[in-house]
This record gives sequence, C-alpha cells and structure tokens, in this order.
Amino acid sequence: MSIDFFTKFQRLHETGNPFAIATVIRAEKPTSAKVGAKAIITEDGSLSGWIGGSCAEPTVKREAKKALQDGQPRFIRLCPAEKLGQAPQEGVIEIALTCISGGTLEIYIEPQLAQPHLVVIGHLATAEALASLGKDLGWRISLLGLDVTAERFPVADQIVDELDFSKLSITRNTYIVVASHGNYDEDMLVAALQSEAPYVALIGSKKRANAILQYLNEANLSQEQIARLKYPAGLDFGAVTPEEIALSVLAEIIQRRRQPANLPQNNSLLSIPLIISNHQLTMAPTSALEAIDPVCGMTVEIATAHFTSEYQGKTYYFCAAGCKRSFDKEPGKYVQVESSQM
Repeated sequence: MSIDFFTKFQRLHETGNPFAIATVIRAEKPTSAKVGAKAIITEDGSLSGWIGGSCAEPTVKREAKKALQDGQPRFIRLCPAEKLGQAPQEGVIEIALTCISGGTLEIYIEPQLAQPHLVVIGHLATAEALASLGKDLGWRISLLGLDVTAERFPVADQIVDELDFSKLSITRNTYIVVASHGNYDEDMLVAALQSEAPYVALIGSKKRANAILQYLNEANLSQEQIARLKYPAGLDFGAVTPEEIALSVLAEIIQRRRQPANLPQNNSLLSIPLIISNHQLTMAPTSALEAIDPVCGMTVEIATAHFTSEYQGKTYYFCAAGCKRSFDKEPGKYVQVESSQM
C-alpha cells in the first residue's frame, strides 16, 4: 500500500475532516483492481488511491458519499447484470456494471466520521462540566473566554484566553455553547451565529435570553441567523446542577447529530441538514439528482457527471467516456432499450 495513503489518512484524521476508506475485498477476473487495493474518498467526492477503473470509481464515490451522510458502512458487489442475485448475501448491495469486462469486484466502504468539535464560551462551573463531559465522549474541546486557563481546563485541546472568536476554527462539525452567564454573551453570540456551526446555544434564563434577543435584533444579523439560536440550551429534563445542565446540552447535541432530517426536531429553532440514504439496488428508482447511464445501466450523479450527450432534446448522462462513445454512435439503439424498460 502506498505511503501516500497513510499520509492522507493521518492528515484528514488530524484536521477532523470526515472521509471514507474503500477496500477491495474480492476480485474475480478480469478486473483491474486487486484484493487489498484501497482508496480514500472525501466529502467532496475526490478519490485518492485505486479501487478499479472508470466504471467502478464513480460507483464507489457515490456509495462513499452516502456512507458519510448516514454514517453506515457498505459492502458493495459490482458485477455484470447476468450475475445479479446468483449469490445473494444479507447486507450486500449488488450493482450491475456492464463495463467491468465481465469480472466482479467486492468492496467494503467504511466511513471515518470526525468527532464533534465542542466550543465552550465561558469560564464558570458549567463550562468546566461541559469540557469534562465532552472530553469523556472523545470530542475535541475548545475553550474561549476571560480567565480561561490550561490549569483550570486541562482537558481542552485549545485555549483562547481572550475574546477573539476568529482564533477558533469553526466548521460544520462544530457545536458552540455560550455559557458565560452574562459576562460577554452578546458579542460572542453574534460571531457564533455568523459562523457555519450547525448548533449555537445559550445557557441562561428566559429573561436573560429575551434581553439578548433584543440585542441580536439590533445587531447586523439576519432573522434567519437569529432563528438559529437554541435557547435555553439542552434537553428539558429538569437539570439543575452544572453537571446536569452540561449533560442536557451534550445530549441535545447528540440527538441533533443522530436524528434524521425528516423527523421533527425536539424543542428547536434550528434545522440541521442531515440526510439519511437508503441502500438501493441497481435500477432502483433514482432521485432527481441521479440518472441511469443508458448504455451500462449504472446510476450517475448528475451534478458531477463528466460525460453527457444530447439526443432528441433530452440530456443523457454516462459513467465513462466509453459509454458515451457507444451511445453517440447508435443513440437510437440505447434510447429504444431505455424506453422498453420504462
């Protein structure tokens, strides 16, 4: 295995970026990929490594992106259409590809999801409890605030002992909790709500929250940004002590991370764009974002398709240049086949 694979793995792991690893488990000749071949696929669909040619690669990319969306691993079998169902196994997704020279590839795709990045703004007892419990969950912890020191917060991965929000690295995997109890809530909330963090919450009384909302409405924020604020922070199960309050907040973050987007959010003004993808067998109905290659029958993601052709006012999408060439030579042949299957 290439050293570059491990270098990329380590870099992605250290920066907290999610990715998926695809490994060839079985290869039945003739195929270009061999058993043990590996590739890394990132959220944007880029692939580093080798797990097969022009037909296998886009399929693996598509399934890897689904694995990153729902957090579930996948075992896929790429084989000619006539071999579908010959050796059915529970949990195996069979995908028919006519352009892999008659061979079969079995590939295991394992998502590597980044642990949440918890940003706690504050320096009092609740902030200490949030940092401690968050670290117990294996999360990356950043503390920001006056009187925040490494001695008081030994579990923190990052300490910002001044009110400089720009020193924090905020991503879509960052969850921000303002627990400064009136010391510097307003300015920190304005900065947090302008970031891309999917969760911004305030620990405080409803009276305090109403005063802050008035401030936010007078600040340079849109109503959509203000509506992202979750207050009071945490699930409502009667928490009283700092530790109980911290537990309620972390439980809410976990709920939001795990809860499917099509289910109602619990006591929330914030909508988190989670997508749960179901396993789909070859030739299953595709979404408006996908199309079927009329030559090989492969599902193609429209947004990233490199090979397209126009015929009789309709756009056709192809997994590889070879399928496009075959279609362009005899488009009527494949359009007739496509029509007969509908």
